[in-house]
Amino acid sequence: MAHFLNEFSKDPLQMTALIASLVLPLWNIPLIVRIIQRKSSQDLSLWWVLGVWFCLLLMAPSGFRSQDVVWRTFNIVNLAMFSGVVMVSLRYRRGQGQ
Repeated sequence: MAHFLNEFSKDPLQMTALIASLVLPLWNIPLIVRIIQRKSSQDLSLWWVLGVWFCLLLMAPSGFRSQDVVWRTFNIVNLAMFSGVVMVSLRYRRGQGQ
């Protein structure tokens, strides 16, 4: 682990990209919270939600196998967070989520 961090500390651009790869998917949290608070996902296109998720699933094998730590990290975190968006969107599709 120390070797990993040492490599990134030598390259501020890579460290910045790694931080961004962790932070960017976290912007899904306010969307999830808003859906739960409103108990509806009607304002989101189901085609859009499922289309984005399907594309993320298709890209996932590339991210999982990549030697690029930034791409791999982003892929894993984004897939997990957007899967949360999909689950909540489907649950609250017609305002029926409890």
